[in-house]
Amino acid sequence: MARQITRRAFAFGASATIAGVGLGAGEQVIASPALADDLTKALSNFVQRMSPANRRRAMHQINDRRREDWHYVPRSRPGVRIDQLSGAGQRALWDVLGVLMSARGVSQVRGTIELEGILGDLTGNRSFRDPDNYVFTLFGDPNGTGPVAFRFEGHHLSVNALVAKGHGVAVTPVFFGANPAKVPSRHHHKGFRLLGSEEDAAFQLVRSLEGAARQRAIIADRAPRDVIAGPGREDFLKTFAGQPLSGLSEGQMAGVYRITDLFVGTMSDRIATEIMARVRNDGADKLHFAWAGSLVPGRPHYFRIHGPSILVEYDNTQNGANHVHALWLDPREMFGRDLLAKHHKRAH
Repeated sequence: MARQITRRAFAFGASATIAGVGLGAGEQVIASPALADDLTKALSNFVQRMSPANRRRAMHQINDRRREDWHYVPRSRPGVRIDQLSGAGQRALWDVLGVLMSARGVSQVRGTIELEGILGDLTGNRSFRDPDNYVFTLFGDPNGTGPVAFRFEGHHLSVNALVAKGHGVAVTPVFFGANPAKVPSRHHHKGFRLLGSEEDAAFQLVRSLEGAARQRAIIADRAPRDVIAGPGREDFLKTFAGQPLSGLSEGQMAGVYRITDLFVGTMSDRIATEIMARVRNDGADKLHFAWAGSLVPGRPHYFRIHGPSILVEYDNTQNGANHVHALWLDPREMFGRDLLAKHHKRAH
């Protein structure tokens, strides 16, 4: 994994080009049309593997207002649950995620679902903490000519994507959570940390900051109780805060890009490479690292990476700082709004 992080995070400088397309100021490069075609085929196969009843549960219109109604709490959701699918249907669902996401990203999704079962064991409430209560919702018809969007979601998980065949793919919001963040010793999965790499890298980075850089990076003594740009608040953080990367050492800048890639790298390499290039292209003076709360692991803390092309938030404050909420957004391409508008403009 380290080799992939290095390749994505550092292969592109401020004048990056991808597939011969220059990245000008404010210009967005969306994941390749080839990926859109691959995802459309995987979605079509998934639809074919569903029963008529499950198709009715799963499929909705592309303009359905619920397409942007995402959340990471246990609740009722439109769509088809994992346990409502046949074995072939479940395999087709994981095939869709396997096209959209990297192997590490798929593993993280599986880990989130497994952690829900662990939480059920620890709380003695398996009926509520249900690993089968994860829902796939499709907006649009992959066998048609128009764009389609989908969401795979449940407690502590929300993966959103829009696919415009022949045009590209847009992702985010993407949310992962972990409760417990570190499985306690009384469970046979003791020590498991779903989002441990992200936390460890952030602590290593913030502890390396000194003097004015540390003062600028630490934006509050107390961490917020949750991520700020949550459901319905995706565009709430409009002002950058913290330490710009331009004021960091080369090694510290590399640390910020590594953390960024741990989030973005849950997507397929075709998506992650382009997003990391956009982040680099924005310039080190526009990407900011911010911290709030304790500098001691095991105590409430929060960090943020924020620039024109990305917002990453990580909050570990609940349940004695053993309950993580982590989110990343592409502020310019949330829910594929821009890609959807471009598709309609080109189609007409």
